[in-house]
Amino acid sequence: MASQTRHRARIDPVPDDLESARAKLVYIYLEVADGATIEELGEILAMKKINILSVLNSLSSAGYVEQAESEYVLAN
Repeated sequence: MASQTRHRARIDPVPDDLESARAKLVYIYLEVADGATIEELGEILAMKKINILSVLNSLSSAGYVEQAESEYVLAN
C-alpha cells in the first residue's frame, strides 16, 4: 500500500490587534477559503447576517478585509 502524505495549508498568524473571537473566526475563514460572500460566512460560521456585517465593517476599517464584487477577501 502506498503511503499517503498530508499537505497542510500554511495559515498566517491572526493580527495581534484582533481581539474579538468573531473577528478572528471570520479572518481565518477568509484566509483559508480565499474569500467568501456574506451568505457563505453566515452558513459556514453559523453567524447572523448583522453580526457578520459588523465584523466585516471592523475588519475593513482596520484594513484587513476588502470587498471584491460580492465576496470579501483579505486585503493584501
